[in-house]
Amino acid sequence: MEHPVVTTVVEGSPAHGAGIHTGERLVEVNGRQPTDVIEYQQLTDVATVTLLVRNHGDEDRVVVIEKADGEPLGLFVASAVFDRVRTCDNHCPFCFIYQLPKGMRRSLYLKDDDYRLSFLYGNFTTLTRFTELDVERVLTERLGPLYVSIHATDPELRATMLRNPRGATSLRWLEVLLDGGIEVHGQVVLCPGINDGAALDRTLCDVLDRYPTLATLGIVPLGLSDYSKEPDLRAHTAEEARAAIELVESYQALFQRALGRRVVHAADELYLVAGRELPGVGAYDTLDQAENGIGLWATFAQAFKRRRRSLSVRPGFFQSVEGAPALGYRAPHGGAATATGAARARVVVLTGEYAAPLLSRLMSAEAIEGIEVVAVENHFFGGNIAVAGLLCGADVARAVHAQGTNATYLLPDACLTNGRFLDGIALDELGADIRPVATDGATLRREIEVLISSR
Repeated sequence: MEHPVVTTVVEGSPAHGAGIHTGERLVEVNGRQPTDVIEYQQLTDVATVTLLVRNHGDEDRVVVIEKADGEPLGLFVASAVFDRVRTCDNHCPFCFIYQLPKGMRRSLYLKDDDYRLSFLYGNFTTLTRFTELDVERVLTERLGPLYVSIHATDPELRATMLRNPRGATSLRWLEVLLDGGIEVHGQVVLCPGINDGAALDRTLCDVLDRYPTLATLGIVPLGLSDYSKEPDLRAHTAEEARAAIELVESYQALFQRALGRRVVHAADELYLVAGRELPGVGAYDTLDQAENGIGLWATFAQAFKRRRRSLSVRPGFFQSVEGAPALGYRAPHGGAATATGAARARVVVLTGEYAAPLLSRLMSAEAIEGIEVVAVENHFFGGNIAVAGLLCGADVARAVHAQGTNATYLLPDACLTNGRFLDGIALDELGADIRPVATDGATLRREIEVLISSR
């Protein structure tokens, strides 16, 4: 088991006052070796914390810290899991990690199926590596919400989709978690001709019958890149997407009558493929799966119109666990703008092919003039990948070249991690005035208004 490495010591915190330094390792906390940052927080949530710290020269020292009960220690560490992340032993043909080209950064190829990362970051787990000890810990420590990939409730079909025989039985843990009062959100990655149609009908019926306390169930369409090697996978047709939405909406009515809430919702992307109008905010019970594309546009549009973040979208529970680093897709988005100050003659918003027409109509409805919206085609991944968060540097560079450098570009920061795109290209390598903007409607509205006034 690795000892967590301190990456940040908050100035003025108890840890700072005790002389803890970045780069040091926490060997023990109150006489124990924590296995993850969740246990670390529990151990440090008391008034007296005794740390066994190992410095850069591999010398150990004991540090006793006195603080208020429940006061944060003021440390952040390099990883969320200290023993080892439980990697996924499923081989789902639709897994996007299998659809990545070679040569990308190593962290993108890590498949996890760890319930702790589900709790901390909102990652979806299949529960195929879940054990009796895990369920005991979750129930005892109330580690929720958790996020579970259901895909299908038919045991044989689920095992086939996960390419893992344990997929046939692992949903028993979902029932145990729900019976224990743990909040759980589910998802179904919908694959045409595989788990849609009658199979989706059965899944929704089983959720109503067997898992009625499931908090939400998101139905998201298959994302298929040009790198997929699965001959049986294909993108949805408009007709298939419409059929899936109609089935979801019929079950929403059943859930509403039986439970007083809709429970199941189709992803925005399904509505766009179907050519259907996207639902407004009032069509959703909660926005807990907005980051999974469930009601994401509704939250964006309402915030854009109101010029403020009036909607509560859960950002991930790692923010409430002291010491947890922002890893994976929770890593810091965006990067430094390549220019600041007054806008150039033209202001162009770059976004994905799905969002571009929606954003154009929204700005027209809000009487915002003089702002262009350009859809960036995703050549890097290809297939049906058209979301803004998967834009890559080469494609953005191609769009900027076509539009010209005499413009100020606004770019959703979701496609950047620490200033770099998924293809490794840095924002400052593009040679244009490009300004990353937080991917929420209110921030984009404010940035547009500032640039308009500066011209």
